[in-house]
Amino acid sequence: MTESQSEIYVVDDDPAVRDALSVVFSIEGFGVTGFADGQAFVTAARGQTPACIILDVHMPDRSGLDILKELNADSYPAPIFIISGQGDIPMAVDAIKHGALDFIEKPFDADTVVSRVREAIASTARRIAAPAAPVKSNFPGMDLLTPREREVLGQIAAGASNKEAGRHLGISPRTIEVHRARIMEKLGAKNAADLVRIVLTEHRPS
Repeated sequence: MTESQSEIYVVDDDPAVRDALSVVFSIEGFGVTGFADGQAFVTAARGQTPACIILDVHMPDRSGLDILKELNADSYPAPIFIISGQGDIPMAVDAIKHGALDFIEKPFDADTVVSRVREAIASTARRIAAPAAPVKSNFPGMDLLTPREREVLGQIAAGASNKEAGRHLGISPRTIEVHRARIMEKLGAKNAADLVRIVLTEHRPS
């Protein structure tokens, strides 16, 4: 798989959305490739890794969630944003659980979209260049967490607020909350303090 550090993939069956985002990112110096269907996108994304992906949650041939699963988004090297309308927030949350980095609500502001994409690309590059110190890998339930949940947990264990963790990882505080709730559910933690206690207590065989 080859990489393109300045290419944005826009996946949306609405040509108006594809055209609008193409203009916005082209002005900012990015190359943009638009996809009207999920299968063409998955094939392209497996052959070349773009700098970032913007994926509509509703696609005619399959949902954005199905596309994330097929792409194995949890371990995909580029950040993936889901485009969602106000009524699609539960689906967007599900998408985050399946590997999407964050979601962008319609109607979106061009400057905001560009800044969030730039932050996500920069954050991904930082993590590749200098990976964060991993949380201890031998506490009960560690194997239940996705790679991104482990990153979020590392931030929580280090005492970062949702805002600080979001800034470091290039995602919104609301998305950090989604991950935090998911992590607590998986590990059986009642609150943030309980979560840190679980992480810092090494599991030693008796």
